[in-house]
Amino acid sequence: QVQLVESGGGLVQAGGSLRLSCAASGLTFSTYTMGWFRQAPGKEREFVARISWSGARTYYADSVKGRFTISRDNAKNTVHLQMNSLKPEDTAVYYCAVPKLTYYGSSKLQDYANWGQGTQVTVSS
Repeated sequence: QVQLVESGGGLVQAGGSLRLSCAASGLTFSTYTMGWFRQAPGKEREFVARISWSGARTYYADSVKGRFTISRDNAKNTVHLQMNSLKPEDTAVYYCAVPKLTYYGSSKLQDYANWGQGTQVTVSS
């Protein structure tokens, strides 16, 4: 079965950086878009970024555009989220996710079938 394991979260001051990683197994990684989502306390889970199966196309939520960069390594079955200029409002649990379909790009929560356990990111002011 598909397994996704996130790492790299932690506590950082505003303006700082973190790099999240997600290791995937149990799937043909290079045929799937990979997505990052986040959920803050008391809020719904929301889209952050996604990257196409080849890595050629990336998409970001407006709230993180210009600060976050998503990348992937298909040889290592990993996807990363480089987060710079972090703000307190970026505080959330961050999840990587795989869509239900291969070769399918979406930013919608309901289109994703498999999720990691999440990694906590806390940005202090």
